[in-house]
Amino acid sequence: MGLWARIKLFFRQIIGELKKVVRPTRKELGNLFVTVVVFVVIIMAIVALLDVLFGELAFVIFG
Repeated sequence: MGLWARIKLFFRQIIGELKKVVRPTRKELGNLFVTVVVFVVIIMAIVALLDVLFGELAFVIFG
């Protein structure tokens, strides 16, 4: 199989896969958005808490 034939096959497969993609409904998109925002806020809180704890620990150790 030649180079151009493989390139054409590659793009045909890409188009075929993109036709299978299902877009979320407006309600599903809203739910996904809220889920991501809540997850990010939780992770931010955990990182902030760890930052404060390690900062205090460093202050106790190094004065």
